[in-house]
Amino acid sequence: MTDSKYHKTFEKDVFATGNGIKLVEAKPGYAKSVMEIKSDHYNSVGIVHGGALFTLADFTFAVASNSHGRVALAIDAEISFFKATSSGTLTAVAKEISLNGKLGTYLVEITNEADEHIAHFKGTVYRKKDKIEFE
Repeated sequence: MTDSKYHKTFEKDVFATGNGIKLVEAKPGYAKSVMEIKSDHYNSVGIVHGGALFTLADFTFAVASNSHGRVALAIDAEISFFKATSSGTLTAVAKEISLNGKLGTYLVEITNEADEHIAHFKGTVYRKKDKIEFE
């Protein structure tokens, strides 16, 4: 269950919400988001655009990495695509795999409704001293 403090803070991400991404669950070092595929997510051949998948993964990564209450900004991100998709709902789950004073590394898995792997994302953040005041 998502703590409402995370939901209120991260729903301000107008790019993610404008792309139909919804935060489902969050806790320190972890986040889960979903995106229902719509026609505006398609590329020119009628499958989900890689940028839409990256946006879903990146938002989920941002929630997990900022969930500790310190501003965390991406310094590196990469994605691998495994399976094309064009309908249904995609789920992204971000898990913290390494955290120290200044750096954090996260893995994000994107799956479809059949629990098939669609994409794998790895990102590293720089953790600033600035605090995040969750609402």
